[in-house]
Amino acid sequence: MPERPPRPETAIGDGLTENQWLGGRLTLVQPKRGHRVGTDAALLAAAAGARQGRIVDVGAGVGAVGLALLERSPRASADLVEFDPELARLAERNAERNGLQARARVVRLDALEPRERREAGLVESADCVVTNPPFFEARAVRPSPDEGKARAHVLPHAEAGAGLANWISASLAMLAPGGLFVMIHRPEALRPILTGIGSRLGGLALLPVHPTRAASAHRLLISGVKGSKAPLRLAPGLILHEADGRLTAEADAIHRGERLIDWGV
Repeated sequence: MPERPPRPETAIGDGLTENQWLGGRLTLVQPKRGHRVGTDAALLAAAAGARQGRIVDVGAGVGAVGLALLERSPRASADLVEFDPELARLAERNAERNGLQARARVVRLDALEPRERREAGLVESADCVVTNPPFFEARAVRPSPDEGKARAHVLPHAEAGAGLANWISASLAMLAPGGLFVMIHRPEALRPILTGIGSRLGGLALLPVHPTRAASAHRLLISGVKGSKAPLRLAPGLILHEADGRLTAEADAIHRGERLIDWGV
């Protein structure tokens, strides 16, 4: 099943659209072409729940997930970490458009560079880190001719699995002890995911997301607590679509921002 972008949509010029997302809770300006905010962002925002304190959204794009968490939690603040300068500008614009600029800081940096993280004050400082990393290794796929989509989908590391493991390691370096890490990725990437996590997270939970009841999982939600000693567990799966293509009641409520992910605890 394809990603479901936010609706309704209005073209506003300069190759941009304005979308009402999460049932109108947020207004997002984003590029008309390239990677678009959709189901993965809605799932990640719902998986993180209602967080307090300092949130870091790694690879924030136009800011959808981090801003969704701020909209849900009035006492939270967020650092929206994004390398692409145009997306970072749009994240700033979206924070202002939704009246969240006082609690949102857009940080343009390469999250994989320790020096840049230190200079931005992003060393074991976050109460919660959320991330939707690029899904593919550079040598495993042919990148999209659209530069923005290619950056969003492909990790620029040659060694198989190293890119994702490094991304996770960098994300965890920003997380304070006792903080919550939440990520969405593909089930096929479980091995490099666990490699990147290593022993730094406990209470690790894996939640498979299925496009339909009859289909194998096509997404995997991962959460864990830094420094915890709790065991790994498999959470109840989430079904997105009925056989006729309609969203299930649970998935529809998640897309409208009315329901959080049930981690089964």
